[in-house]
Amino acid sequence: MAASSSSYYDGSKIFTWVAEYTGISVDQVNFVISQFVALALASLFRTVLHPSKTNSGTRHGFGLIFGLIIGYFCFGMQAIHLAGLPALCYIVIRTQSPQIMQRMVLAVALIYLSCIHLHRQMYDYGSYTLDITGPLMVITQKVTSLAFSIHDGFARNDSELTKSQRFYAVYRLPSPLEYFSYALAFPALMAGPVLFYKDYIDFIDGNNLIQKPASKNLDNNSNSRTVVLEPSPCIVVYKKVALSCLCAFMFVKFLPMFTIERVKEDDFVENTLITYKFWYIGVATLLVRFKYYFAWILADAICNNAGIGFNGYNSNGSPKWDRFSNIKILRFEFGTSMRESIEAWNIGTNRWLRMLVYERVNKYSTILTYALSAVWHGFYPGYYLTFASGALFTFAARTMRRTIRDYFTYSSKVKFMYDVVTCIITRLVMAYITFTFVLLEFWPSIRLYLHMYLCLHILALLALILVPHLVPKRSIPRNINPQTTVNGSVTNSHHLTSNGSIMHALKQATPITNSVSNHHD
Repeated sequence: MAASSSSYYDGSKIFTWVAEYTGISVDQVNFVISQFVALALASLFRTVLHPSKTNSGTRHGFGLIFGLIIGYFCFGMQAIHLAGLPALCYIVIRTQSPQIMQRMVLAVALIYLSCIHLHRQMYDYGSYTLDITGPLMVITQKVTSLAFSIHDGFARNDSELTKSQRFYAVYRLPSPLEYFSYALAFPALMAGPVLFYKDYIDFIDGNNLIQKPASKNLDNNSNSRTVVLEPSPCIVVYKKVALSCLCAFMFVKFLPMFTIERVKEDDFVENTLITYKFWYIGVATLLVRFKYYFAWILADAICNNAGIGFNGYNSNGSPKWDRFSNIKILRFEFGTSMRESIEAWNIGTNRWLRMLVYERVNKYSTILTYALSAVWHGFYPGYYLTFASGALFTFAARTMRRTIRDYFTYSSKVKFMYDVVTCIITRLVMAYITFTFVLLEFWPSIRLYLHMYLCLHILALLALILVPHLVPKRSIPRNINPQTTVNGSVTNSHHLTSNGSIMHALKQATPITNSVSNHHD
């Protein structure tokens, strides 16, 4: 990597000497320094500024002031946009009717963000230099989710809301300090994770440490509360920082050996086998993911160090600090379906898309969810190729799962082999549809697809059109052994004495999920 940064970058140049010494661009050096400074400052939220020792206004101000300082350090005068976008949205929130305000905020935020995306593409096309669009994308998620929560609290009846919408509904307009602290607080400014407004206010006020006791004897309006003794996150923070540094090392060390730009070369496109193409784009996109793993895991560690993200205890008694984690690496890398992998990637954006679109739209919810995700990312053609392909493969995977999965769930061994095969297929599909997201360009992406014979696109279309008509529904076996294994569990045959009970048992043992809950990049 070049030690110098793009001329488009307007952040601090104080640490240029570090960039020259390490060979890493100054924008990336600034990002790492800012995040480790945030990591150190975050501990003050749990110690000096603990809710039991200070008021919420001080905690709001602390998060906001250092958010602005870090923003200016990383982006220079471009940091004005960090205040500009939420300021415009706050004006809309305070002046417009709650009946329509949420849509206006979404429009204002997306138009503002889109203008910055287009400016970046005009003056710094294809560059991976750190720029203001990253934090603005997170801020867009925050202010729009807040607007929809206010709409739910002010303009809808509780009976009309889903459980999630009811939980996050906001019944009091935030003050300017509360609002801008939520939008710009340093723990989640640079790389997320996305916190909904209620989660953030609970953290500031200390209400995340107070829960209702789980008792059926208490009604929902009871004021009884249980104080949760929050364990120290230090061990978890150390582990996450170490893991993030390992991911950074993998990215810096090996990505130059498998650059995505190679897929544009004539020799690669025309003189390599399709198997090699699949292998190469698989490795290249994997190495690019390490950059996201580094940023998200480090951001998660910062929030944990501030006291954000405690999620109860595991069965072995160890504390969980993953409530707002943005990535589940193993679940993504070894997911056995598109849905499983998608749900494990950029989890905060999943929640945002579900809140704004998927739960509120009756028709075309999947397509509209992908559309919002694409516009939110920007206007590089590669993004739209990825999301269009993602929608196609989501529908295809859903159809295949409904049609054939029941054929492979009657035995734990067969089910295991089915999971292995679907895991491999999912890895191939993910590499196939996401290399365009990294490459960004339209014609080089189309050219490579054509030299790969559009093979997976054709298979996806066949899965959608032909498979439901050619593959019959699985019939119920007439003879069931005394010990029938279903999904790895043993069922005594005397419980399955009639066709009705057999069908009921199979439905209970092998549920088919008919909805894909989250869709994003």
